Amino acid sequence: MPFKILRRTKILQKSMSLQSISFENLALTKLPVDSSRAPGSRRVEGACFSLVDPTPVDKPELVVLSKDALKLLDIDSTDDEKIFAEYFSGNKLLPTWKTAAHCYCGHQFGYFSGQLGDGTVVYLGDRVNSNGERYEVQLKGAGRTPYSRGSDGRKVLRSSIREFLASEALHYLGVPTTRAGTCVTSSTMAIRDIFYSGNPIEERCTIVSRIAPTFLRFGSFEIFKNTDSETGRDGPSCEQKYHHILPQLLDYTIENFYPDIWNANIGNRAAMVEAFFLEVVKRTAQLAAHWQCVGFCHGVLNTDNMSILGLTIDYGPYGFLDRYNPKHVCNNSDDGARYSYEKQPEMCKWNCKKLIDMLKKEASQENLYKALEQYDDFYQKAYLLKMRAKLGINEQNDESDLEFVKKFLRAMQKTGADFTNTFRVLSLFQTPAESNFGTSVELVKNRILDMCTNADELRKQYEPKISQHELEMVQMLANTNPQLLSLMGGRRLLTEMRKMEIYEDYKDLTDADKREKDDLVWTEWLQQYTDRLKEDFPVGTTTSTLKERVAKMDASNPKFILRNHLLQSAIEKAEKGDYSEVRRLLELSKKPYNESHILTLQQGNSSEGASCSSTAQSKISPSDTAILERYFSRPALKDLDIRVT
Repeated sequence: MPFKILRRTKILQKSMSLQSISFENLALTKLPVDSSRAPGSRRVEGACFSLVDPTPVDKPELVVLSKDALKLLDIDSTDDEKIFAEYFSGNKLLPTWKTAAHCYCGHQFGYFSGQLGDGTVVYLGDRVNSNGERYEVQLKGAGRTPYSRGSDGRKVLRSSIREFLASEALHYLGVPTTRAGTCVTSSTMAIRDIFYSGNPIEERCTIVSRIAPTFLRFGSFEIFKNTDSETGRDGPSCEQKYHHILPQLLDYTIENFYPDIWNANIGNRAAMVEAFFLEVVKRTAQLAAHWQCVGFCHGVLNTDNMSILGLTIDYGPYGFLDRYNPKHVCNNSDDGARYSYEKQPEMCKWNCKKLIDMLKKEASQENLYKALEQYDDFYQKAYLLKMRAKLGINEQNDESDLEFVKKFLRAMQKTGADFTNTFRVLSLFQTPAESNFGTSVELVKNRILDMCTNADELRKQYEPKISQHELEMVQMLANTNPQLLSLMGGRRLLTEMRKMEIYEDYKDLTDADKREKDDLVWTEWLQQYTDRLKEDFPVGTTTSTLKERVAKMDASNPKFILRNHLLQSAIEKAEKGDYSEVRRLLELSKKPYNESHILTLQQGNSSEGASCSSTAQSKISPSDTAILERYFSRPALKDLDIRVT
């Protein structure tokens, strides 16, 4: 009898100690496994997983844990910290865990890279929890696997803290994501050259436990890819004798994670695969819309980083927008800006197109492309639904609503307004039908003007990173030898040249001049906003409707996001053995839409996985106000350069 995930029911979820919980290994029983435990990296043919043991670390220590994420596995988070540290470092294994690494391929920055796989990740097992939901758990940073490609298979404290906090923060923001249960560090050291400067340092090996229904991704299906015409690389299971594995992988995926599609199409294989792909397209488009609406930049949207369930997966050089810049690139290694903020929806669609290359062996290529054509509609519908809620407007028609959103974004871009805080303050803007409308207009405009970049920040934004002599050489090559310029990294150099031209316009700008220009921009937009609200909420609109509008806006516009400078501050403290800031950021992330962060901040060392003060001061001192400013305001000038590779 085929395995079916139980329907979710409202059951009181039971929590058990970690050591008493039993796991299954459904993925390893349903999909082919490479049983060789030969050391070192190797090409793995005819398998979706390879058996491998995690590599132990010295003196494992719990940094932080998420109670809510561990509940997905029915794990009682009140267990001793040492137990979590031992088991979720990989030093000890439960009897029912069967450890393995997943084989997958990927298109990286547009080019097929062949076999990639879990180079740092070890699958532990999966189980159906007390709510009838299946979840898988794995360790990231657990040591070498057959897919490590010469690396040590380790992650370090800074990258692990970033992954843990982002996984949980996006969940609480309402964005589909994999989850993080624990972050465990150790005294085992890894060598890393952070800035690729030839100055490597030692960093502590750290392991994150990740939780999701499955970690299958687009690249999981690319192991069957024939030799790529551009890169000359192929998937490890491209040979004809392994082609039976593709339908096996599809059956496992659809039956267990898309059961409605499985049940509705038994006996019609092509229709099943086409319906599956359509749902993947829909979820992926909706995920991209989620990202754009909270200002999240993933950074590395390769096919191996695209979840088959439409989840955010594999947190590397991610970042949230500070000032609104649609061309923002959070990944310092993305010289071509392939994965800039504004290109994320397009790149997700491109990745879906690459998935067709694999699925067309099991379905009609024509029908798969028809499904892909619906991507833009799925994206726009999800995007506008969220943007209307964020702006507090009613639906009129898609074309005019989209143009209204664009006008708001253009005003933010022109003035360098903070993305998160500008959206948030709009709920203070009352409709013309309300008595305090006039007062609210000036209040909101002044708040927004305070959130715009000042003259120094603007100059820093456009200040070139290369010398005047180099800029002159770029200009000469652009006119005489563009091919040579391209070989030298022309796109980046031309960007620097354009920045210099803009910089010249702003080099003598004062803060007063900047605010005066910004005032004109926002006065114009707020008048357009007023006109729109008159249409959507005319005089006579009920008080309950107006209150509902504000509540919806506050529930759609976060007060708190994980800004890079906050993460960096937490990392620096953690590297000195102080995990309080990591734990505080987790607590703040759990209530991103709620103004009551003050209570959390007052509980200085309160955290998950550590003892928690049962009382909190109720009075807010001047120093507390400064703390709040730091967590909820746009970054200071000195923090604008923080970038991640």
